[in-house]
Amino acid sequence: MSVYGFIFLLTFLTSLRPSVQQHRPFYISSVCPPGMTYLKNSKYSSNLKTLLFSLSSKHNPLFSYGFNSLTEGQNPDKVFGFFLCRGDVSPEICRDCVRYAVNDTLHLCPNGKEGLVYYDECMVRYGDQDILLDPITKTGQLIENQENVTANQSDQFNKVVLSLTKEAAAEAAASPRKFAFKKSNYTSSQMVYVLVQCMPDLTTEDCLSCLQQSIKKLPRDKIGARFLWPTCTLRYDLYPFYNETLRYLPLRQHGKGRNSIVIIIAIVVPLAVYVLLFLVVSSFQAASRWKKAYETATADDDGGDITTAGSLQFDFKSIEAATDKFSERNKLGQGGFGEVYKGIFPNGLQVAVKRLSKTSVQGETEFKNEVIVVAKLQHRNLVKLLGFCFEREEKILVYEFVPNKSLDYFLFDSTLKSQLDWTTRYNIIGGIARGILYLHQDSRLTIIHRDLKAGNILLDAAMNPKIADFGMARIFGIDQTEANTRRVVGTYGYMSPEYAMYGKFSMKSDVYSFGVLVLEIISGKKNSSLYLKDACSGNLVTYTWRLWRNGSPLELLDPSFQEDYQVNDISRCIHIALLCVQEEVEDRPTMSEIVQMLTTSSIALAVPQPPGFFFRRKYEEVREAGSAMASSSLCSVDDASVTHVTAR
Repeated sequence: MSVYGFIFLLTFLTSLRPSVQQHRPFYISSVCPPGMTYLKNSKYSSNLKTLLFSLSSKHNPLFSYGFNSLTEGQNPDKVFGFFLCRGDVSPEICRDCVRYAVNDTLHLCPNGKEGLVYYDECMVRYGDQDILLDPITKTGQLIENQENVTANQSDQFNKVVLSLTKEAAAEAAASPRKFAFKKSNYTSSQMVYVLVQCMPDLTTEDCLSCLQQSIKKLPRDKIGARFLWPTCTLRYDLYPFYNETLRYLPLRQHGKGRNSIVIIIAIVVPLAVYVLLFLVVSSFQAASRWKKAYETATADDDGGDITTAGSLQFDFKSIEAATDKFSERNKLGQGGFGEVYKGIFPNGLQVAVKRLSKTSVQGETEFKNEVIVVAKLQHRNLVKLLGFCFEREEKILVYEFVPNKSLDYFLFDSTLKSQLDWTTRYNIIGGIARGILYLHQDSRLTIIHRDLKAGNILLDAAMNPKIADFGMARIFGIDQTEANTRRVVGTYGYMSPEYAMYGKFSMKSDVYSFGVLVLEIISGKKNSSLYLKDACSGNLVTYTWRLWRNGSPLELLDPSFQEDYQVNDISRCIHIALLCVQEEVEDRPTMSEIVQMLTTSSIALAVPQPPGFFFRRKYEEVREAGSAMASSSLCSVDDASVTHVTAR
C-alpha cells in the first residue's frame, strides 16, 4: 500500500468512529440582537449556511490554529463569520466545540442576521457586518461567581487579580496568537489563575484596548469571574481551569530540507501503523457499544422516535460533588418527579440538577424521552439540557441554571406577584408563544409538550421565560397532525377537553394550555380557583368567558397591577386566550397565528366561541332549580394535579 493510500485509509477509519466519542463543550451564553432577520429561502440564508458549513467542516485545517475568519457572498447579502477556540485546547476539542456552537447558534438565533454563542472552549459569531470595522464593541457580558473572598484577604486578592490581568493583557496583545495565561499566589496556599485572549486578526492596540475594558469591569472580591466580548475574553479563578502544558505553534511551519522529511516519515509511518491497528479494533468495539446503546433507546411506549444520547452522560460522582452531595442548602425545589438542586462544576458552570425520586411515576422510558427530546432543542425560550446521569437506581437530568425559579412562584404569591408588572407579563406571554412555536414548527422535530403550566415555565435573571419539563412530550412524524394515547398525562385545568376525555392530543392541545396560561398571567389566579360571584362560577376559563360576554373582561385583571398597563394590549391578550381555549379543536388558532396576533395589532381577531369545559347548562339548571338542589352537586373544581391518568 502506498503512503497516500495508507493516509486515506487511516482518515477513513478515523471518520467511522461514532459521535459518542465527541467532546461535549460547556455552554456559557449567547447573544442574538433583536430586530434584524432574514427570510428562510433568501440569498442571505443560503450564504449563512455555506459559511457555517465551511467553519464547522471536519476537514477545516484551521482547527489546529484555533481561529478562522470567513466571508460568503456579495453585498447586500454578504455574511461575515469566525470561530475562536481557547488557546489551550486541542484541535479535536476545538473542532467539536465549533460544530456544537454552529448548530446551537442557528437554533438560539432563528432567522437572525447576527448570532454569537459562547462555550467554555470556543466562540462562534456571524453577522452582516465585519466586526473588525468596529472591534471595540460595547456589548460585553459579565459572568461572576457569587462567592466572595474573605474580608481579611480582600485587598491582597484584588491587587493580585489586577496585576495578573494587566500582565496577561499586555503579553497577549503583543503575541501573534493574542493569547496568554498567568498565575500567582495571593496567600501562602492559594493561587489565582488568569487567562486572556483576543481575535488574532486584531491589532495590538485594539486587543489591548478590549482587554483593558474587561479589566475595568471586573467585580471586586469575587473568587472568580469572566468577561466576554465578541472580540476578546478574560477570565480568572482560584483553580487551574486551563491547560498549562499545551501551547500551539504558529499555523505555518517551514521545513528544513529533504533530511527532515525522511526523518519524519521514518518516525510517523511505524507509529501510524500501530495507530491504524488500534483504531480498527477500537472502532469495532465502539461500534458494537453504539449499536447496543441505540437499540436500548429506540422506542417509547407509544412508538415515539428516540435515539441515543450517550455523549450527554455525566458521571454520578461529579454531579454529587457539584451539589455538595445533594445538600439541603442547594435544594431549589421539589416536584412530582423528585427534587431539584443547584450545582456548580469545577469550571464554574452553574447547573440545575433534577434528581428523580426512586418512586417517581416517570420511569426509564419517560426519562430517556426527556433526555432525547430536550437535547435536540435549542431556543432562547426553552431550558437547555446539558446532560444526564443514569447509574444504578439514580436518574438525573442536568439543566442550565435559571435563577428566578418558576412562573408560579411569583404569579400566585400575594407579595412576589408585584414584581411582575404588565410589561414583564406581556414579555413572558410572547416568550412562551415563541417557545411553543419553535416546538411545533421551527425545530427539526415536531414536539407536543403535553404539560404546559405555570410551574413548567422558568424565569431567567431578566425574567425571560424558558419552557421546561419535557418528560411527557411527544415527537410527531412528518405530516402527522394528531395522535391518541391510552395514558393521559399532564395537569388538570390545563388539559384540552379532547385530550382529558378521549386521550386525543395535537398541537391544538398545547394551544389550549397556552390560553389557560395567558389567563393566569393576566389575572394572577390559578385556573382551579373558584370565583364566588355566582352560585356556580366554574374555573378561570369559564369565569373569563362570562366577563367577556358581559362586556367587562378587564375585571379579570390582577389587582396588583399599577396604572401603567395598556388596556388595549390586555384586552387583546384576553381575546387571544379565549380563541385558544375554544372547545372545537379546528376553531383554535395555530401558534404561528398566535405569535402574529401578539406582535401585529392590526390583525383582526375572530369572535371566540364558547370554551371547553363550559358549565353554562348546569349553571342554568341550578338557577332554575333554586334551593331545591344544591349547586355544589353540579359544579366541579379542576384542582387536581396529576401526571398519570388511565382514560376510560
